[in-house]
Amino acid sequence: MLDNARIQQHVSGLWDDEIVPQLIEYIRIPNKSPMFDPQWAEHGYMDDAVRLMEKWARARITALPGATLEVVRLPGRTPLIYVDVPATNGADTDDCVILYGHLDKQPEMSGWADGLGPWIPKLAGDKLYGRGGADDGYAIFGSLAALLALQEQKVPHARCVLLIEACEESGSYDLPFYVDHLMSRLGSPSLVICLDSGCGNYEQLWLTTSLRGLAGGNLKVQVLEEGVHSGDSSGVVASSFRILRQLLSRLEDETSGRILPPDFHVEIPAQRIEQARKVAQVLGDEVYSKFPFVPGMQPVLDDLGELVLNRTWRPQLAVTGVDGIPPLANGGNVLRPHTAVKLSLRLPPTLDGKRASEVLKQLLEAHPPYGAKVTLDVEKSGSGWNAPALSPWLENAVAEASHHYFGQPPMYMGEGGSIPFMGMLGEKFPAAQFLVTGVLGPHSNAHGPNEFLHLPTGKRVSMVVADVLARHGAFGAKRGRERSALA
Repeated sequence: MLDNARIQQHVSGLWDDEIVPQLIEYIRIPNKSPMFDPQWAEHGYMDDAVRLMEKWARARITALPGATLEVVRLPGRTPLIYVDVPATNGADTDDCVILYGHLDKQPEMSGWADGLGPWIPKLAGDKLYGRGGADDGYAIFGSLAALLALQEQKVPHARCVLLIEACEESGSYDLPFYVDHLMSRLGSPSLVICLDSGCGNYEQLWLTTSLRGLAGGNLKVQVLEEGVHSGDSSGVVASSFRILRQLLSRLEDETSGRILPPDFHVEIPAQRIEQARKVAQVLGDEVYSKFPFVPGMQPVLDDLGELVLNRTWRPQLAVTGVDGIPPLANGGNVLRPHTAVKLSLRLPPTLDGKRASEVLKQLLEAHPPYGAKVTLDVEKSGSGWNAPALSPWLENAVAEASHHYFGQPPMYMGEGGSIPFMGMLGEKFPAAQFLVTGVLGPHSNAHGPNEFLHLPTGKRVSMVVADVLARHGAFGAKRGRERSALA
């Protein structure tokens, strides 16, 4: 029997004594993902982050009999931390649980409040500010805390494998090579636990039911070989900015924000619509009030359920970067030779990301106005993920764990972001169950300024993982006995 009070005490103590200090040091490291630091290998920050996590994990896994840790390095690729913890105390030795996280970070972003910064950790009450603590540096610490809590009580669990990658924020393009490289060692996992997702509030356990895919890249419109006097050329030479606006209008209705081509839409499953309505009822105005709107700004719709579906199941466009436009202080009377923007097109979870990228490129490059030079260099092309139905044992385990550590039933919600690893594992291991959760709740602002980790939620998520691993181990042991009886 699992003693939930001891789980709480052990996990909370480990977070306070060791994990928070480790996360403070981790936040100081500017280990930006390869897309944002192409010279990551030369700069060495990624290796610094790996060494920090490796050192702590090696010291802690000595308490887990037979556990091993390896930093796997394939030529020319970001490293991966691989921790293998054997099954214990009669648990099914043929089974396997994968626990996933990542250690690479998004870039700095501007707008941090006074005294805060991406590489400046600051502990303020129950929040730890700085880049990467919540997304997703805590994952390796939280996962091992769960296993150590079970070991402290000698509670059986199946074999557990931790995979901590260093390329997630760039689309996980290195990860498939590591999964293939390690396939014979991974076996056939029956459960995948991912701690890289979000939560609708900090009072409940939130399980992610779907993730959107992503198509995007750099769209460039060039009209001249060099800039020319705007008084001389305007009215003769079409502005590259105006042409860019025309091209984007092929994709997006600028009034409503709706993505126009039907190729980017799917039929939303009835269960996901029902879940979105329930989320809207529970969160109310928090569906949108968590965002730092300027005074007077309103969400795009009044219907809260439709807002939830917009951010989880409908395609949406964001322009996340601009090139070819000087800052205001340097904006002379020049008709510029080109305008370029970085596009981020979020895709419905069940849409084929590769096909969507092909359609996007064709849509924007075909028949350019005035014969301008238009190119879309695709950087990201990933499909989303729609979770399989929870098996009865996992649904019950989640409900019990949520009751023990959050005091409320769990909530189920899709997320608007992408975790490429989920779709990849869903294809490779179709029989696996998925527990996808996280700590990115209201105002935590992952990828933006003032990102923080809500420490009580981090602790409770670790406790939930311990509880689910224990129930998974018990379920696996029961199946093993049944197989033996049949034999």
